[in-house]
Order: sequence, then C-alpha cells, then structure tokens
Amino acid sequence: MLGLEKKTVTLHSHTEEWHELFAQEKVRLQKAVGEFVESIEHIGSTSVCGIAAKPILDIAATINDQANGEKCIAPLENLGYEYRGEYGIAGRFYFVKGAPRTHHLHILAANSKEWRNHLFLRDYLRQNSEAAAKYDKLKKDLAEKHRSDRDVYLAEKAEFIKEILEKSIKKYE
Repeated sequence: MLGLEKKTVTLHSHTEEWHELFAQEKVRLQKAVGEFVESIEHIGSTSVCGIAAKPILDIAATINDQANGEKCIAPLENLGYEYRGEYGIAGRFYFVKGAPRTHHLHILAANSKEWRNHLFLRDYLRQNSEAAAKYDKLKKDLAEKHRSDRDVYLAEKAEFIKEILEKSIKKYE
C-alpha cells in the first residue's frame, strides 16, 4: 500500500504494513550500501503509529563523510532509486523511488542538524500521544484543503513541525 502521484496529497490511516515494508527495504539498503552508511532509520509519519500519512516511506541513513555518500549513488540507482542531489539541503544525498512515488531516502551526515531533527520529531511524536493526535488532525485538515497542491500542504504544516522540534530538542538534548 505505497505510492502517491506527484504534487497530490492523499493520506492513509496508519498501517503496520509500513513498518514491515521499511524492514524489508532496510535489508535491501544494507546489502547495497551497508558498507558506506552507519545507520538506517524509518522516519516521517509512516514511522509513527496512529498518524495518517502519505503512502510514501521516508528513510534516512547516515554517513561519516561525503565520499561515502558518493559511493552510495550507483548501488542505490541499481535498486531503482533516482538520485536528486542535495535537493535544497546542503550535504544531503536525496533519492526517490517509484512511479507513483513510494520511497524518499535521505542520506545525511551523522552529526547533522537534519539527521537529528528527523529522529527528534519521530521520537517525540511516538512518545507524546497528544502531540501526535494534534499533528494527525492538522494533516487531515490540510490534506482536505490542498489535495492537489503538496507544496502548500507542506508549507502550512511547517509551523507545527517547528514547534514540535523545539519541544523535542529541549527534551532530548
């Protein structure tokens, strides 16, 4: 149950299948680039039970130097990932997979703010049911308003994410 057409916003109720699909993909990624990455994590809303999400697996992996990121490109392309460069975040190696889109893969420096933010947001929402419920409602409301404009949907939930990140940084640092 993965796949979403470009620019659209369709949310699905959380399913344990997303965790299983991540586990399967993690094995494939470890076989392909395990010697170059340090950690592979399921991130984003599909990683948080109880939150509706776009049916796209978000995955993040860490590297200890940029050269290892470069070494990941060809093996990941062999798995069907398309390399998109930094895609607006300096030092990131960003990949997408599927048509319609099924996977987003972010390869980040292990000590980067972006890596930390992905984990802090995920962990905070997993541990705070009230925040998770608020985020779920916000996402559903925005998806209803912006079904054909993913950019506006993302922009309008950014303030909530910023607030959660500020709370999570205080909690986890």
